[in-house]
Amino acid sequence: MKKIGILTSGGDCQGLNAAIRGVAKALYVELGPEVEIYGIQDGYRGLIEGNYRLMKSADFSGILTLGGTILGTSRQPYKQLLTDEGRAKVEAMKANYKKMKLDCLVILGGNGTHKTANLLSQEGLNVITLPKTIDNDLWGTEMTFGFYSALELATEVIDCIHTTATSHGRVFIVEIMGHKVGWLPLFAGVAGGADIILLPEIPYDLDCIVQTLEQRDKSGKRFSILAVAEGALSVQEAKMSKKEFKKARADLTDPAISYRIAREIGQKMDREIRVVVPGHFQRGGGPCTYDRAFATRLGTAAARLITDRNYGNMVALRNEQIVPVPLSEVAGKLKTVPLDHGMIRSARDIGISFGDRT
Repeated sequence: MKKIGILTSGGDCQGLNAAIRGVAKALYVELGPEVEIYGIQDGYRGLIEGNYRLMKSADFSGILTLGGTILGTSRQPYKQLLTDEGRAKVEAMKANYKKMKLDCLVILGGNGTHKTANLLSQEGLNVITLPKTIDNDLWGTEMTFGFYSALELATEVIDCIHTTATSHGRVFIVEIMGHKVGWLPLFAGVAGGADIILLPEIPYDLDCIVQTLEQRDKSGKRFSILAVAEGALSVQEAKMSKKEFKKARADLTDPAISYRIAREIGQKMDREIRVVVPGHFQRGGGPCTYDRAFATRLGTAAARLITDRNYGNMVALRNEQIVPVPLSEVAGKLKTVPLDHGMIRSARDIGISFGDRT
């Protein structure tokens, strides 16, 4: 009898249930009655507290198109596990793993989740992970599930803003999620026809933004739309030390970076400026068709790794192939947008500004 645990950790996103379903159904087909699947509730917290239940085959039916996660999720900061108190949590996770007599623990999550997954793997647990995040910032895989679903929603927001921006002749700033990287705002900005895209990878110069807006005014354009990454930073901030940057952001009185940019533009131009922050709307709803298929593909690949006892890996997409990547190579690494990425080049080719002097 093979006993498999599954948990989802960190922020929720579309495709989690599709991935869970892919793992479970593939295991049932391969192992039949010789497999038991335990659903661990609310991420690592459930593993720490021993909150789990034996799942039935019926639990995995009808969830392919369902958003969120049927297992629940929570955040367990990796740094906390490195403290004395955190060590007790690690020992609790190991103890519950052994109590369930698991042969493998399947973990679905993003960057922070993978740090902890790698730690558990180093502690002797059999672990396999799946790359989940709308940010697409997980190193080692070309794509994460959840990204394209969030992209559709973020693009739809920009699409809808076009009509009201045109009607009133306003400058609209749409803040797009993405944590510390710019994959989501870059693709949404291009797909939604934004005029300016601000990414963490390309520090912006406020004067360049204002100059672009003024040029659009002079050419008779009634409106302008900025797609701003939640992690966007100015050229001045980019020169700061990590400590200085944290203090500067802590002292920020604006509710979000988009509001600061709006305020600063307003100090230099006499224009009506509005800010839209769709926020967690981008994480909500069911997965798009791509994420349903992609998450299923990753899930079935994870099941194969389990039957092959090929543990300590993340299931990744590379060159259109699903391959295992060692957790030690993934944990703690951030996949940022390369400055020579084709989408940046295409955006510049059609006149989109990135708020820089290039």
